Amino acid sequence: MSMGGIGIWQLVIVLLIVFLLFGSKRLKSLGGDLGETIQGFRKSMATSDTDEQATAQVQQHVPAQAEATTQPQAHADRHA
Repeated sequence: MSMGGIGIWQLVIVLLIVFLLFGSKRLKSLGGDLGETIQGFRKSMATSDTDEQATAQVQQHVPAQAEATTQPQAHADRHA
């Protein structure tokens, strides 16, 4: 057995101790809370990805609009 790894028996003992300390009802509620937390995290990550894509699209359009507004001014300066 390696010194740094956790064997199957150590894992079983830890799980048994956790079960004895918290009980089945508390573990069920903890599992439900953990599931809700993971779902919320995934939704927020999906939302932030969508926001980043929208921001990138806006940033791509902004330079094109800026060039369109600056070009007529440059032409006006040349004719003056």
